[in-house]
Amino acid sequence: MTATGHLTLGRAEVPIDRPLAITFAEGRVDGEFRQVFGAMAATPLRVRGTPLSITPRYGGYSDFESNDERRGELDLTFRISGPGVPRGCSIGTEAAPVHLVLKETDPSRVVSPDPLIVAFGVGDNRFAAPGTSGCGRLGPVLDKVLRLPAPAGVNGIDLDARVALRSYGAVG
Repeated sequence: MTATGHLTLGRAEVPIDRPLAITFAEGRVDGEFRQVFGAMAATPLRVRGTPLSITPRYGGYSDFESNDERRGELDLTFRISGPGVPRGCSIGTEAAPVHLVLKETDPSRVVSPDPLIVAFGVGDNRFAAPGTSGCGRLGPVLDKVLRLPAPAGVNGIDLDARVALRSYGAVG
């Protein structure tokens, strides 16, 4: 799955203009539906109006099984980088990631039948964003500049996603 779009965390406006890429597998194993997360890749994304960049990272939980309530769930952390920012600085941590419950914003459509590629829109504007962690003395400054922590309703993510589907037999 690849996705581009827009992220808002507090006052941080972040265009997702380079695709986030997530690899996962799902299917029936011994009659039970299962999912396995593979990997997530993302490049640093510039925070508008600042010298900062944010890199989304997998936060330890994903569930892409859709139902009437959601299109999927995903935990993320956001590594902060920029002049003077320490290496472990982030929004969300492994122990307390940002939890997204993605709802469909644009219905699925087939982009290509062979290989099967499906496109759709998803978003979440109901999640809270914590203050920064691991930023040392710069933490309070970053929290003030980015207006963190930020309650639910202030933050948002909107993604245009594409999923390429292959059966297990075709993977090799």
